[in-house]
Amino acid sequence: MKSNIKLNNTYTLTIQDMGHSGEGIGRINNFTIFVDKSVIGDKVEVKIIALKKNYGMGKVIKYIEHSPYRTTPKCSIASQCGGCQIQNIQYEKQLELKKKIVKDNLERIGGLSDIKVHDVIGMEEPFRYRNKGQFPIGYKNKEIQLGFYMTKSHEIVPCDACQIQHETSDVILQKIKAIIKKHNITIYNEKTGKGNLRHIITKVAYATEEMMLILVTNGKELPNKEAFIHDIIKEMPFITSLIQNINTKKSNVILGPKNITLYGKPTITDKIKDIAFNISPQSFYQVNPIQTEKLYEKALEYANLTGEETVFDLYCGIGTITLFLAQKAKKVIGVEIVQEAVKDAQKNAKQNQIDNVEFHAGKAEDIVPKLYKQGAQADVVVVDPPRKGCDEILLSTIADMQPNSIVYISCNPSTLARDLKYLSKKGYKTQEVQPVDMFPHTMHVEAVTLLTK
Repeated sequence: MKSNIKLNNTYTLTIQDMGHSGEGIGRINNFTIFVDKSVIGDKVEVKIIALKKNYGMGKVIKYIEHSPYRTTPKCSIASQCGGCQIQNIQYEKQLELKKKIVKDNLERIGGLSDIKVHDVIGMEEPFRYRNKGQFPIGYKNKEIQLGFYMTKSHEIVPCDACQIQHETSDVILQKIKAIIKKHNITIYNEKTGKGNLRHIITKVAYATEEMMLILVTNGKELPNKEAFIHDIIKEMPFITSLIQNINTKKSNVILGPKNITLYGKPTITDKIKDIAFNISPQSFYQVNPIQTEKLYEKALEYANLTGEETVFDLYCGIGTITLFLAQKAKKVIGVEIVQEAVKDAQKNAKQNQIDNVEFHAGKAEDIVPKLYKQGAQADVVVVDPPRKGCDEILLSTIADMQPNSIVYISCNPSTLARDLKYLSKKGYKTQEVQPVDMFPHTMHVEAVTLLTK
């Protein structure tokens, strides 16, 4: 009970679970306490630093017993940087926690208690898996800071070797600061809106080893431009695409709408199995290529295509899943809100000589009802929405179309559970769920779900 718990008092508790931001969860008299810098299995003495109606927050004063699941992080800044919240938990335990997150959400939010949730498909080597890095840049004590934002802040934690990024990103982090300094490139200040360079972004194609470096600038001007470009390529000859992205908005959005190719090609090309994809600065492309292949294989398995089906692929991005489905289906219709991604998807289809696909630009909840009214039908629907899940209008239209099956790829178990609950009322049964660990050392988990009519 909350009434027995006092602010600033200290209590002993055992961490029984983990929160979605990687904080430990314990209980005092059945009252939930969130505890930073603790992991499941820790026994800790905590000071209560905040009390709300349904939960409190505690700060560790002393570790009485360390959890048997604790491990030493591979990264020296893991406890400061907001990227890997649970690198200090053994990997097998991370996978167990992620399965539990999916099951708990299905039961609590979806009311689905009898669903088969498989063990999480993990990685053999859960490091160096990311093909994209976003690095804010700033000043501190007149020194350039390049790295990651500290948890819940915009203070930069300097980093020149990230254990979950591709190794070539490390080389860029280690070399770029000196080049920026040499050419007097000014650094953007969030408070004043002055200064030039805002972000460094790296994208690497694992299959082809092509590398894109994006310099996000606060305006078109780039001092000593030719010499600056020359030094970047001289120091880092593995870069195949050097892009300047212009973002003049005072906001947290990283990329602006305009790109200028400073060197090389405007895109890089990656492959998943035998399908090639062009990746532009704005392209959404799964960041873990090894696990993406496993995720898509499971989606294809659940779609169970014979070559006679019309398939809808909603939130299709640059057509990654669409083109996989097209190899086994009669026709695939992709829908995506980002216009540039649709152009990329069309190019990717052409490049791979896949002609049984069509793409529509716009919101899925607008496009799909319109196509349905025009007589379009789907035998199978694949959805891969953002974290907010699917719009109710879209789910309603999918159910009205009466596909034989729905394959739902989710990056957020809570909105997945909400949408499965809605679809169950519309006559669709959730058969099974396969979680996939796309982001080792974080609390994020993806899941592929099969629903049948």
